[in-house]
Amino acid sequence: MKWEDYRMSENVDDRRGDGGSGGGGGTGFGVSGGGLGIGTMVVLGLLGWALGVDPRVLIAGAEMAGGGRAPSSGYTEQQRPRQSTPPSDNSGRFVSAMVAMNEDVWKEILPAQAGVRWKAPTLVMFDGVTNSACGTAQSAMGPFYCPRDQKVYLDTSFFRDMQRKFGGGGDFAYAYVIAHEVGHHIENLMGILPRVQQAQQAAGSKAQANNLSVRVELMADCLAGVWAAHANQKWKILEPGDVEKAIRTAQAIGDDRLQQSSGGRVVPDSFTHGSAAQRTEWLNRGLQSGKVDTCNTFANARRS
Repeated sequence: MKWEDYRMSENVDDRRGDGGSGGGGGTGFGVSGGGLGIGTMVVLGLLGWALGVDPRVLIAGAEMAGGGRAPSSGYTEQQRPRQSTPPSDNSGRFVSAMVAMNEDVWKEILPAQAGVRWKAPTLVMFDGVTNSACGTAQSAMGPFYCPRDQKVYLDTSFFRDMQRKFGGGGDFAYAYVIAHEVGHHIENLMGILPRVQQAQQAAGSKAQANNLSVRVELMADCLAGVWAAHANQKWKILEPGDVEKAIRTAQAIGDDRLQQSSGGRVVPDSFTHGSAAQRTEWLNRGLQSGKVDTCNTFANARRS
């Protein structure tokens, strides 16, 4: 993947090396503080290596994005001024360039295709642990998007884990991770995340709530594909093998694959991100169409 000469985004908050505090002073997940109250540590462990919105945010998480009280993480926005100096290491430069590419694509196609005004998210890079408006972020959770502060949280050591566990990694596979999280931000701008969270609270069962989460995740996969299609059209960023690596990653993080790798049986009703086949299908759909309206995972229950 070609990215080395691309500009770096100003919307990157580099917290690496700050002692893991994130400036917030909070400890733990904040579950007992009344701000989250979502799922169990078993679920979090299973999803720890999956991509997407923190499960605590999407499963009965209306408190965070729907105007409820914030988690007891000790976080306040004023405690974290934005990083003014662009990262100089290769990993930091790559992340910053990918954020910039997402900005430059979505500021054009989101208003044109969806009639939604673009507002850039901030990507927070951290080591080990930091604080977010959705509670404490830890590297074991994997990357996630917090709708309350409209930020993506990423411990870049996740890229090394991808090399070992998720299809071998590669720059475009890493770019897919970032674009997937930006996809959740787009869902938030479109008003989809708050509506899903309300629907989850009204769901008659955990399986129904999980199904809504799957739709959100598959839509983010598709939106990542839409971004890649336009980025490649504009800048010819893709090289032979790039798409295949991203698809291997999408397959590896399917809920069925994760459940199998953890030694358990596959339980479709427990899926929150989608199967390997579903994630591949929706990523490809975005790549092939380049259109936001093809990413509506809520339109057809059987396909999504």
